[in-house]
Amino acid sequence: MCDTMVALGNATADGSVILAKNSDQEPNEAHVLMHVPHAHHEPGTQVRCTYATLPQVRETYEVLLCKPFWLWGCEMGVNEKGVAIGNEAVFTKEPYAETGLLGMDLMRLALERADTAEDALHLITELLMRHGQGGASGYLHKGTRYHNAFIIADPHDAWVIETAGKYWAAERVRDVRSISNRLTIHSEYDLCSPGLVEHAIAKGWCRARDDFDFARCYSDRLYTHFGRGMERQCRTTDLMRASMGDITAQTMMSILRDHGAAASDVTFSPAKSSMRSVCMHAGNELLRYSQSTGSMVSCLGRDEQVHWVTGTSAPCTSVFKPVYLNGLQLAEHGAEANGFYDCDSLWWLHERLHRAMLCDYAATYPLIAEERDALELGFLRGAAQLSSDLPPLGERRAMLQRSFSQACFDEALVTEQRWFERIQGAVSGQYAPWLYRRYWTKHNKHARLPMGQQPSASNSPHAGDTSRAQEHGED
Repeated sequence: MCDTMVALGNATADGSVILAKNSDQEPNEAHVLMHVPHAHHEPGTQVRCTYATLPQVRETYEVLLCKPFWLWGCEMGVNEKGVAIGNEAVFTKEPYAETGLLGMDLMRLALERADTAEDALHLITELLMRHGQGGASGYLHKGTRYHNAFIIADPHDAWVIETAGKYWAAERVRDVRSISNRLTIHSEYDLCSPGLVEHAIAKGWCRARDDFDFARCYSDRLYTHFGRGMERQCRTTDLMRASMGDITAQTMMSILRDHGAAASDVTFSPAKSSMRSVCMHAGNELLRYSQSTGSMVSCLGRDEQVHWVTGTSAPCTSVFKPVYLNGLQLAEHGAEANGFYDCDSLWWLHERLHRAMLCDYAATYPLIAEERDALELGFLRGAAQLSSDLPPLGERRAMLQRSFSQACFDEALVTEQRWFERIQGAVSGQYAPWLYRRYWTKHNKHARLPMGQQPSASNSPHAGDTSRAQEHGED
């Protein structure tokens, strides 16, 4: 389960378009940041996606991908032209194909090939109708199948596309918009696939064109209900509308960390959270087997774009760091993560912290929250100052952006190591229920995480793996 949202320039404080997303995946489905440079390809070249092979185009754009480690495609990303995309699983009455393009593949193909949001929309829908969507989408839950919805944005525009098999409908965004694991386009849409209404009539889902409602006709109501997308989509929409005209990157970060209207930072418990939480916390194998494994906020200004990524799970325990697409490599952030613990991986180093905090979130969260907010505020102010001081586009500008990004990643890494050391032994004794601890015991063992048998005060992670922090100057 995931949440994607966008605010157009008429809703933001500085007139930029801002797209934000939490990627919700299985607990050990490590999330990686990947930079793919601008490239030219020889005629006849093929591109191998997760399950399908397609002809490659002559030129592909530089992209930043935020993705599960095992997939070719991405959960969210952005390209050098300022096109940003996030996707959502949706559950429909159309059959799920065993092969084809995953929604994540469609997103990466669009990012590599499209220079505007509208071009990306047409590219995704053309690929969808030509090749179909299908294939297993789960890491360990191999039977996971779904269709896809997307928000596509650029510095001027944004679109929502919602699909059901090869059928789709699209709506242009007017101010703010969010999607969350359900079809939300009804009878008002700007574009649609050929035969969309006729197919619904033939299936008996509506009587005539005047009776057609895309979401009502095509939704699988059972799976959609248990996904709790309606509650989360209403929540993110309400939070954006409450800040209309003043939405910033910081606003979107706050929404991605939201645990619900009734939640309090002091009393919130991941063990008792639900699928209604935007900041998702896993807790059982039946209905809550995914968590927010990575987050992104892309600020798409007309002259400059900056992308804020965690590269780590649980945005409530993570720090957003800036990334720029300027032809250079990403800031160094350690080994690429996979499904097993690696003390050289940014994602897994943070995961030690995150899972240690699950021992007693109410006691440990106050130990990091104030410093997290101050650190991020410093990064945001630094990015604004850098933007105003930078020389015109060119190599020196790119080098200064890369240096600033690296400094932020380094500082966040050292800070999180300090948090990890701080919270050990700081729990108050309010341990999680036995079934919850048993759930995390299984995942920790599978990941070979150096923790005890369950997330409890007496089983904190080992503090010995400090090599990455030491490389960045921590005493």
